[in-house]
Amino acid sequence: MMLRLLLVWLINAIALIAVVRPVLLLLTLPVTILTLGLFIFVLNGLLFWGVGSWLEGFAVAGFWSGVLGAILFSIVSWLLSALVLRAPTK
Repeated sequence: MMLRLLLVWLINAIALIAVVRPVLLLLTLPVTILTLGLFIFVLNGLLFWGVGSWLEGFAVAGFWSGVLGAILFSIVSWLLSALVLRAPTK
């Protein structure tokens, strides 16, 4: 069960990082600039929602749940990156 969950997470990460996300970011660049980057949360929410309807075992209730998931994913990713990449103090 745990291996299946990790596999689903890996597939989701690949789907978000792979070809689809960069193309969508490029196509929505004018809107992203006008909203000072906040449209990326909407785009990530749409991607979460789309992947949730596409993959078995990963469900997203709707668009706003996808946006909330994208925000939480960004916060957790930022925190983990800050902890891992933090320079050791002397």
